[in-house]
Parts: sequence; C-alpha cells; structure tokens
Amino acid sequence: MGADVIDYQIFGDDMQMVEIELDGGEGVRAEAGAMMYMEDGIEMQTGTDGGLFKGFKRMLTGESFFITTFLFNGKGKGHVAFGAPYPGKVIPLPLHELGGEMLCQKDAFLCAARGIEIDIAFTKKFGAGLFGGEGFILQRLSGDGMGFIHAGGAIIKKVLETGERLRVDTGCLVAFQPTVTYDIQFVGGFKNALFGGEGLFFANLTGPGLVYLQSLPFSRLADRILAGATFQKRGEQRGIGGIGGDLLGGLLQGDS
Repeated sequence: MGADVIDYQIFGDDMQMVEIELDGGEGVRAEAGAMMYMEDGIEMQTGTDGGLFKGFKRMLTGESFFITTFLFNGKGKGHVAFGAPYPGKVIPLPLHELGGEMLCQKDAFLCAARGIEIDIAFTKKFGAGLFGGEGFILQRLSGDGMGFIHAGGAIIKKVLETGERLRVDTGCLVAFQPTVTYDIQFVGGFKNALFGGEGLFFANLTGPGLVYLQSLPFSRLADRILAGATFQKRGEQRGIGGIGGDLLGGLLQGDS
C-alpha cells in the first residue's frame, strides 16, 4: 500500500512551518508535540506505530517513543500544521523522486504522509560509529510519498557526481541518499586537531547522490547559548552586568 498523496505549503523564512492539506481519509504522521494547529474533522491517533520495539528504536534517534497520525474524516479539505522546534528550515523530501529512501540526522524528522516508514539506520563503518557524533545513528525515511525534515540555519543542497568527495562537519550533515558513501575521517595534523576549533573528525561523503547540509546545527546553537548564560551568570555574581559581565565572564572562562 502506497503513501497518501498530500498537498503542502511552507510558511515563514527563518522560523518555518509546514501546513498539510488532506482529503477525506488521508493522514499525516508526525513527531509527538510538533503540531501547531488542526481544523475540524481531523482526529489524532497516537501510538507506537509497530509495537514497543519500534518505539524504542525511535527514541535512539532523538524522537519520542510515540508517533501521532492526524487523520481527516471530514468533508472537503482539512488542514494541519507542524512547526520546527528551533530556528531553521523545513525541507520537503519527495521520496518517490529520490529513489524511495533518504537517510537523515537523528531528530531531523518533522512529519510525513501516512504510509511513509520512519526507521533507524546505523552507520556501517566502525570509524563512523565510534567517532561520528551526530552521524552515528541515522533515521531512514522510506516510501513513495512526501516526508518533511527540519534543519538549522540556511540549507545547502549539493548533488555529488560519481566519485566526487565532500568533507563536512558531522553536525552540519542533515540528509543524504543511500547511494552516497558515508564515513568518518580524522582531521589530521597536531595543530589542526588541537587548535582548529572544528572538531577532530569530518564526515567524508562520496557520490553519487543528493546531500543536504545545514549552516547552524542545533548542538552548536545550544553550546553558544549555554556558554553565554554561564558568562553572564559569573559576571552578575561579581556585581557586574551587561557588556561588562560578558567581558568578565569571558576572562574568567579563559582563566579556568
């Protein structure tokens, strides 16, 4: 049985959301808590979608144990909308045009037409599993309909030719076709590893296939917010606020 054929519209620029239009009997599946609004006639059906084992596998990819299906049983058209959990873009994935499968970063899934399978995919190479960071556990979206993922910052779409290679920060990789070979490469060089500030490992991608990249991984954004909050707190504890607190906090961090 194929996936439901759904229409959609993406709203916003830096804080995007996607509105799904459903005909009678059609449904869309989404991460629990992603829904923004839904019209009359749409019913929510929450479950593990395949039993406890599938629920636990989704938890390994950063998603919730449960998944919710929004089914439209009314007349005419029904609309339901989903928003990304942090600033960034919504990426539509027409799986029927992409070979029926995409591999995505863990916790990238937003929603998909009913009939799309959301599963877990481990990297095959030992090095990728041991050092891959965000890229160790991947999500696999498969089927013949529409899926939607979200990513942080600006989105870059690259089509790699056969044998073409691209080295990417592991957190900046969002999604790629399974035809792309994925492995982890050491940065190399003592000074690069110690002072480069880009991490010790790159994701090494080899074409052919489609690759999506993001300019602002959530992990990088969270690190900056946490560091800023820590600096400010240290400054306030010494009776200095505002810019002075930030400067003092930075100096204190350098001393620690």
